Amino acid sequence: MVAAAPVAGVAPRRISILGATGSIGQSTLSVLREAGPAYEVEAVTANTDVQALARVVRETGARFAAVAAPGAYLELKDTLAGMAVEVAAGTDAIVEAARRPADITVAAIVGAAGLAPTHAALVTGATVALATKECMVSAGDLFRDTAHRAGTRLLPVDSEHNAIFQLLEGHDIGDIERIVLTASGGPFRRHSPAQMADVRPEDALRHPRWSMGAKISIDSATMMNKGLEIIEAFHLFDVGPEQLGAIVHPESIVHGLIELVDGTQLAALGATDMRLPISHCLSWPDRVATPLRRLDLAEIGQLTFEPLDIARFPAFGLATQALDAGGWATNILNAANEMAVAAFLDEGLAFPDIAGVVGDVLDSAESGLRTPTTIGEALDLDRYGRELARRTIEIRTNRQ
Repeated sequence: MVAAAPVAGVAPRRISILGATGSIGQSTLSVLREAGPAYEVEAVTANTDVQALARVVRETGARFAAVAAPGAYLELKDTLAGMAVEVAAGTDAIVEAARRPADITVAAIVGAAGLAPTHAALVTGATVALATKECMVSAGDLFRDTAHRAGTRLLPVDSEHNAIFQLLEGHDIGDIERIVLTASGGPFRRHSPAQMADVRPEDALRHPRWSMGAKISIDSATMMNKGLEIIEAFHLFDVGPEQLGAIVHPESIVHGLIELVDGTQLAALGATDMRLPISHCLSWPDRVATPLRRLDLAEIGQLTFEPLDIARFPAFGLATQALDAGGWATNILNAANEMAVAAFLDEGLAFPDIAGVVGDVLDSAESGLRTPTTIGEALDLDRYGRELARRTIEIRTNRQ
């Protein structure tokens, strides 16, 4: 195995992992195993899985561990008794974990729950490896401005945004005519509307290329995930909405493209392995050797591309419309989508109604809403969007 050897006289990088027991957190731990002494772990968090978090602490020697569920404190404390680790529980404890001294904080808490801790990490001046797109969707202006004031960087972990980040290095933004994100098409890119109506949660969770958590798997199936990524790219890369697009690429080998003003297109290719962009973020601005499997294009044989069908995947269109409307709309879009996905997974909402709920919520939102300028405002708007979605879901499920 190839590991990043520490440079003589250079202290290991200190890292915190917010969401250490999820898929991104586990991939991050895999990268750290290969890196050996190049990193030290300061803080780790989980939502409710105390035993999984305890295993992370034992493996990494983390100094601080927090679980979001307040009632899990005693279990976490007892499980880690005798270890040199400070433990805490509750949402404030997750924010405290984010404030611990770290060079790099991996922000991998899914959904709006990641807003406050990720923002807290930015305020400390830590570099944030961002794996929760909802931060930029719900409060992109705020996160971008906070990073600028703190003099730090938001490094994108999502494979598509990480690809674009690498492609843009060495180019002035004025050189860029267009940024294109790729989408696998998910499990239903060939489904008819009638087939979509019969989709069950277990069908939507079977992503053809990536192994991910439930929420992002459903977002990939509806293509809302690609819409959220377009919104995130808008905030990360300082381009206009008209310069952003998406294309379906079932092999998921090309993760992103940029088109320069002279017509040249540059593409970033890589294996479908999240350890690759994570490793890039953790070592940035340097690069380290990894043991990850290399692409063999001759073995792959061919790469295919096709347009993203908005008629089949209306969620993508809703996301781009929300981006045009402003930060209040993208916040509400995200809140409504989280509620609708949860209702679908609970088997109370039909698959096509996920986008239907989001569209209804955006249509019913009161006029005069403003883009949030603080975390409190972002969370208030998120709660408002969720309440609208709750009512809408109730109406739709009662019809069925």
